[in-house]
Amino acid sequence: MISGTNAIGTKSSKQGNNTFKTFDPKENINTEWTFYEASSNEINEAVDLATDAFKTYKEFSGNKKAGFLEAIADEIEALGNELIETYCKESGLPEGRAKGERGRTMGQLRAFAKLLKEGSWVEAVIERAQPNRTPMPKSDIRKMLFPLGPVVVFGASNFPLAFSTAGGDTASALAAGCPVIVKSHPMHAGTGELVSSAIIKAAEKTGMPNGVFSNLNSSGIAVGQQLVKHPKVKAVGFTGSINGGTALYKLANERDEPIPVFAEMGSINPVVVLPSALVNDGDAWANTYASSVTLGAGQFCTNPGLLLAIKGEKLDGFIKTLSDEILKFEPTCMLHPTIYAKYNEGKKELSAQSGVTISANYKKDTNANTAKPSILKVSGADFLANTKLHTEVFGPFSVVVECENTKELETILNHLEGQLTGTILGSEEDLKNNSGIVDALRSRVGRILFNGVPTGVEVNSSMVHGGPFPATTDPRFTSVGTSAIKRWVRPVSFQDWPNTLLPIALQDENPLGITRLVEGNYTKN
Repeated sequence: MISGTNAIGTKSSKQGNNTFKTFDPKENINTEWTFYEASSNEINEAVDLATDAFKTYKEFSGNKKAGFLEAIADEIEALGNELIETYCKESGLPEGRAKGERGRTMGQLRAFAKLLKEGSWVEAVIERAQPNRTPMPKSDIRKMLFPLGPVVVFGASNFPLAFSTAGGDTASALAAGCPVIVKSHPMHAGTGELVSSAIIKAAEKTGMPNGVFSNLNSSGIAVGQQLVKHPKVKAVGFTGSINGGTALYKLANERDEPIPVFAEMGSINPVVVLPSALVNDGDAWANTYASSVTLGAGQFCTNPGLLLAIKGEKLDGFIKTLSDEILKFEPTCMLHPTIYAKYNEGKKELSAQSGVTISANYKKDTNANTAKPSILKVSGADFLANTKLHTEVFGPFSVVVECENTKELETILNHLEGQLTGTILGSEEDLKNNSGIVDALRSRVGRILFNGVPTGVEVNSSMVHGGPFPATTDPRFTSVGTSAIKRWVRPVSFQDWPNTLLPIALQDENPLGITRLVEGNYTKN
């Protein structure tokens, strides 16, 4: 049952005067639920509660926190069809996508639980004392990672589950030992409330401190701004637009005590189509990329929005097949009328740029908020001269750049902004013969693919979902996979500390049995 209230720890609250509704983009009407935007008092209460909870929660063992994460996964599953139906109503996405994303969300939580049980993620390092060392004695110095404190997580519009209330940011922050306050996304506040209820129920069942999790509603930017500026908040996780992410980053750095903002933002995910790919598999790759560009109405941060290749007959054939195939896909509903409107504005603006040719543009009538896919074509010279063409258009849209030669292609890569992914299609011989292209692409992305599609982000310890600005605000970190936990911690050294008073992970006896770096050697001894 959706109440529309805020969850401040275990308390349901609706003190604010501002209300709003979510929207069903398929039916093109408001949903039946009314949500109460969090007031300043409720924001302060949630942050204060999280600060108190941190004093206890940060000391919990890995096993205890792991039990909490596993219980969240179980409670999300127990929500059953109500969660799936609400997700579909608020997003316009199909049931299969909803169930897949629910599975991914539960999988992330259980992956972090497994990490906590093993325990080595704290990166314990020990350098033992050498009192007789000359000319100076060596102190005993030991180091490990500790949680930062309360974390604010902004729900993402395009992933109501996997990147939102109990998504990767929340799961990794809770795993690190940080209480979480979610600023629920207004497009799927009902989905967020249901997931919040699962998290709170799991917290109560596993003995977590009240305030380890809160969920606050908002229809605009005021709630998020107040949370980021709150002096007791210690870090922020965000998935969304470049404008939104950079605004939060600026706000966080203007505080008396600046805090990190880990924002995953825009990306056009360049794909380099080398000559052998066009000669040997041009039609097959065109078919594959028509599917990738239109997947989920193109509403993926890893959507391939830029294809680069050397001009010629083979590229002409590739563009024709890609354009023909993309128009065979039935257009699908976008997440919200505002996203649909921005897609059309972006497509129109780029289509009107000098030197741009429209290769494919769906023209049949569609239902409300349904995105019509489009492919544009432009020369390498025009693309280099006009950075407007580097702009992400969020939807089923891609630009093909016809390069004069590999030198121009490499130059374009070197002039691109930071990206989440970059892909190379070709042969192993191509990789050897085009090391400059490979190096240029690798310098601009967080994940580099060979003979694949960037849509689809595996959740594991090897994944990097990040990249140089403006893909993210900090390219050293990932927002997907177990390494995402590193965003919410900082290292602390203990010098000449009594063994029995050290954190358990640093004690001589290694009570946790974890792998540690002891005087330069990884060992469990």
